[in-house]
Amino acid sequence: MTETSETVDRTVTEAGHVDVLIVGAGISGIGAAHHLREQCPDKSFVILESMETFGGTWWTHTYPGIRSDSDLFTFGYRFKPWPGPPIASGAEILEYLGEVIEDDELEPHICYRHRVVSAAWSSDDRRWSLDVMHTDTGEHVRYTTSFLWMCQGYYRHAEGYTPDWPGMDRFDGPIVHPQTWPEDLDLEGKRVVVIGSGATAATLIPALADEVEHITMLQRSPTFFFVRPNANELADQLRSLDVPEEWTHEIVRRQILHDQAMMTNLALAFPEEARQLLLDEIRPLLPEGFDVDKHFNPPYRPWQQRIALLPDGDLFEGIRSGKASVVTDQIDTFTETGIALQSGEALEADVIITATGFDLAVLGDIAFSVDGLALDPTDCVTYRGLMFTGVPNLAYVFGYFRYSWTLRVDLLSDFVCRLLRHMDERDASMVVPRLGEAEADMGLLPWVDPENFNPGYLTRSMHLMPKQGDRAPWQLPHDYMVEKEELPAADLDDGALVYR
Repeated sequence: MTETSETVDRTVTEAGHVDVLIVGAGISGIGAAHHLREQCPDKSFVILESMETFGGTWWTHTYPGIRSDSDLFTFGYRFKPWPGPPIASGAEILEYLGEVIEDDELEPHICYRHRVVSAAWSSDDRRWSLDVMHTDTGEHVRYTTSFLWMCQGYYRHAEGYTPDWPGMDRFDGPIVHPQTWPEDLDLEGKRVVVIGSGATAATLIPALADEVEHITMLQRSPTFFFVRPNANELADQLRSLDVPEEWTHEIVRRQILHDQAMMTNLALAFPEEARQLLLDEIRPLLPEGFDVDKHFNPPYRPWQQRIALLPDGDLFEGIRSGKASVVTDQIDTFTETGIALQSGEALEADVIITATGFDLAVLGDIAFSVDGLALDPTDCVTYRGLMFTGVPNLAYVFGYFRYSWTLRVDLLSDFVCRLLRHMDERDASMVVPRLGEAEADMGLLPWVDPENFNPGYLTRSMHLMPKQGDRAPWQLPHDYMVEKEELPAADLDDGALVYR
């Protein structure tokens, strides 16, 4: 990969300008490139990726057991059937993405080790000008593009989020965040405490339980979990009948989406019934007398935060065997030998892992400007959750919370490609969302309503995000079942988008 990228570096640097520039070669950027090639074959494009290879999260995250927390029938692209079990390892997902790159001949379009430092829009020139640094040499080069497609993800890859607890410097052992997992970390026979109870913790603990002396999941508050076999009965039946893989993929996707919508609607309309359904599902998988309400019954309603999927209930196997345990408490201070809790109890540890989430990054922490004025995203209102008022020729990919991220990648790619074709039909070189007189009295709301969805990484970062309005098309539904109808039918000439 890297040998090819060096050749591309020279070619693109000399060329200077492309019709569409995609930032990020992770699951969003690769999906965007596929759709662009398919739906706008006349557009030249390049993908700039700051890492040394493709994959984004699935390359940077190397902690033990790394896997999807969504099923691959919906987390995979709609255009490429997923042939394996619903939950896939990070390595399997990387292989899948590599196949897309190969199938679509995307490699010559990807420039690795290219970090975008700044992006400046000129209305006079009708183009973006990007300052891009080669991360291996420090050299800066300039790219220009007619349309900028931000597919860089939504968090900082360099380091994860770790709270500043008292006494952390006193602890004698290593403190590790899964996002920056050390290759030489020795956990054999060690006492390990994992702080956090989200998808990462639920992945790490089963992966490490057999290796360590004991592993403890320390949580401030519980998390909801789905338990499902890492198999899909319908997919297996269809495959046994030699149904073409493309048909199997589509049929199973529809089944899963139907079931997810039913669960989401139940959680919103009848939250207590949904709560009991989830709790009743896990009770038989835990030791007799285990305090399920204390350790697995969150104070929020189901789907107010993401529900992690446990393939085959593997998190509970370690609890049943005694190799793993759960403690629900708050940290008072770190000590030389572990963690002192507010309850007065202490957890002894040789290694502490902080599975405490990540830091959200808006637009990749790139310095943006429009016609010489620095862009502050908080001054903007989102158009359909993919463009920003006052920011021309830019699309931003932000996936779903309750559904697989990739579902929105496919939908937004369709929309962007349709928009690019529409601009050509209108002979327009610039498109920008603008609020009109009809929006003079429009209420402005946060990017995500905390009553709807409120995980920590969002609630601590809402002050950095654009606003949304109280009416279409200035809202972000956060719902695939809504957007799969709305986005394809969206009127590109309804006045919300201004063309020049």
